[in-house]
Amino acid sequence: MNSIKLSICIPTYNRAPHLRACLGRIKEFQFDFPYEIVISDNASTDNTAEVVQELSADLPIRYYLRAENNGPFVNVNGTYRRAHGEYSVYVADDDRLIYEGLMNALTFMDENPSVNVCHAPWYTYDGILEKDMDLFYKIEENTVFKRRTFGEVFNFIYNKHIFPEIAVFRTRAVRTAWVPRDICFYAFPLLAHFLDQGDIAFLKEPFYRQVIRSEIGRDRPQGGHEIAMSGWDQYRGGLEYFLYFGIKRGQISRDENDKYTQEYMCRMFTLIRMTVALRLLVASREFVKAYEIYTRLFFGGMDHHPEVTAVRDGLTLAAALQTLSWQVNAAGGLEYLVLHGFLDTVIIKERIGKVNFPARIQIVDEPEEHTSDFVSKAAVLVFSPEQRERFLQLGYEPNLVFSQDDLVQTILI
Repeated sequence: MNSIKLSICIPTYNRAPHLRACLGRIKEFQFDFPYEIVISDNASTDNTAEVVQELSADLPIRYYLRAENNGPFVNVNGTYRRAHGEYSVYVADDDRLIYEGLMNALTFMDENPSVNVCHAPWYTYDGILEKDMDLFYKIEENTVFKRRTFGEVFNFIYNKHIFPEIAVFRTRAVRTAWVPRDICFYAFPLLAHFLDQGDIAFLKEPFYRQVIRSEIGRDRPQGGHEIAMSGWDQYRGGLEYFLYFGIKRGQISRDENDKYTQEYMCRMFTLIRMTVALRLLVASREFVKAYEIYTRLFFGGMDHHPEVTAVRDGLTLAAALQTLSWQVNAAGGLEYLVLHGFLDTVIIKERIGKVNFPARIQIVDEPEEHTSDFVSKAAVLVFSPEQRERFLQLGYEPNLVFSQDDLVQTILI
């Protein structure tokens, strides 16, 4: 057996300060077994190599510099290709491992040699406030599924709404399980591959913190959040891939009634995930996209879901004003948005400012004089449709004079 028990796999790219902090936290762990830190550098152009060289004197680091950046998934895979340990665990350069939870997972795998992978829920963590936020999913007790029990695992994933992303892997199983999957969200195919080889486990104790705000600064875009806001077909594709594996292994029925049930479960899982996307998009002030999701959730029968009802009241105005923002940003040469006919333009200006309105365009009250130069550079928002005519007579572009009714005409809540 390899003398190295654990490979801590860190993919990185132009994140030298975060990598330094990550390695510093690992250095504080009191492992009573040999371990290694495998760093795969996705062709960084900063001083990542220097940081690694500096810290290699005190840590068992093996560092590999990739010739070109082929994206994060390839780089994560690169760390596993280089792992020598009996077990492998991933940690992003700005995320955190939880020592006690990790030791619990390793002990569990030592005691259950048929288990190829131990999944666990994880915390979102605010590094500025230094506190755990949400737990990504919850399970009541440690649960082991025997090899190729695809139907049982699918029902478990569906009922708990589990995303099998954070795990400790038995490294020998990674060799054939971790392969390219892109159209189908990688975590579900990967789970199918591991289950095809051996037992899998879901542990209730977290061993990972996903940092949503870093105390170091320069937060990276959250790849998981980006997929959650638009990649539902990937989620559905991942579930269908998992079911396909079970069907091909003769463990999941393809009876007509079972097929309809499976279709329904995939659809509902995806819809629930879309409610998360709705919340994330509203938080990101992407109100037009949020409205598009709202229409799909309503059609899917999710109109009474708490995430949907929470945004309903304010979505019409927010999406309307963001539509205005999109329209004026699309027209070249504009420098002004004129407001006319509103009782309180201060409030309107504040609300427009909250919908990612282009900073290059000034929001102004109607000028005393409508010069030809000003008119050529201005769009107009009027309170009522009747007020449009006056601005058209003053020479403003017909398709750049908007009324509130124009903006809400395509937004039906």
